[in-house]
Amino acid sequence: MTSTPARWPDAAQEVMKGDLTVAAAYVTPAGGAVITSVSPLGLVDREAGRLSFTTSIGFPRKLERILRDPRVSLAYHTRDHGFAGNSSYVLAQGTASVDLRPSPERLADLIRASEPFLGETKRGRVWDWLLREYHQERVFVDIGVERVALWPDLTAGGTLTVTGSAWPRTPPAQQPPKNGTGPRVDVTAAVRQIRSMPHRLLAYRGADGFPVILPVAVTGHDGTGLRLDVPPGLLPPGGRRAGLLAHAFRPQCVGLGMRTFTGWLTVTDDGAHYAPHTSKGLAAPPYKTLLTVSNGLLAKYGLWRARRDGTAARLERLATRGPAV
Repeated sequence: MTSTPARWPDAAQEVMKGDLTVAAAYVTPAGGAVITSVSPLGLVDREAGRLSFTTSIGFPRKLERILRDPRVSLAYHTRDHGFAGNSSYVLAQGTASVDLRPSPERLADLIRASEPFLGETKRGRVWDWLLREYHQERVFVDIGVERVALWPDLTAGGTLTVTGSAWPRTPPAQQPPKNGTGPRVDVTAAVRQIRSMPHRLLAYRGADGFPVILPVAVTGHDGTGLRLDVPPGLLPPGGRRAGLLAHAFRPQCVGLGMRTFTGWLTVTDDGAHYAPHTSKGLAAPPYKTLLTVSNGLLAKYGLWRARRDGTAARLERLATRGPAV
């Protein structure tokens, strides 16, 4: 693949600059994909072909996976509480690098970029102490974009337009896991947990190794898993490991909720079926001040834990060594 694509369309640029929350996916050593939500804050460099988002060393598993296999995708799947006006569904795929020690100038630029999306940064002696780690210990994930896929509709309906590397062939089915393909979590409980979360997305490893992220609708369930609805022709036939994300958020990401699953996807002529194997949830308080305090305290704890258990040093070694693929 080329390192950067041709100049992506204006419609994609508007979405990339304006969406408050997007879905990010990375691949697993077993050939699956994990999908989560991030707020990229409009960090777009179109001329360099680069998209960025930030995270924390308090989430080391995500960073370790990306450092070992840097093929990452971002799906711009909802205009809720953002600034973009068009209805395009945009999928960007590329190779990530991780900036574990961003410069003070880059961190200051991040704060300025965040305020249109997340509101004015709280300042003052107490707030500066509380939010020091949250603001100053951020980690940047920079994606050198190699392909941008754009559908004219947020359901990924309509004619697909691809900028950069050509859309890959259909990936072959994967070997089922040794422990079987059936659900390993309570399916009824999973449905109950995501009922109030309107955004649902599925991610699988494409033929070229990049995650493919698609919007899905859950149309039913039983003891064997979830029935999914996806526009025709977008899911490869057969069985494979896949990640599922359900999430919700309010303006400025206050009161967000998220549930992530890994599991087994089966696609036949009768439709798509998903059996969840693992389930993790996250919820943030629906009050801005309480959310800010929580973020500050969690950042302090996450950094302390990462230094105490060697996570920070391990990430540094991985970043120096380079990806395993």
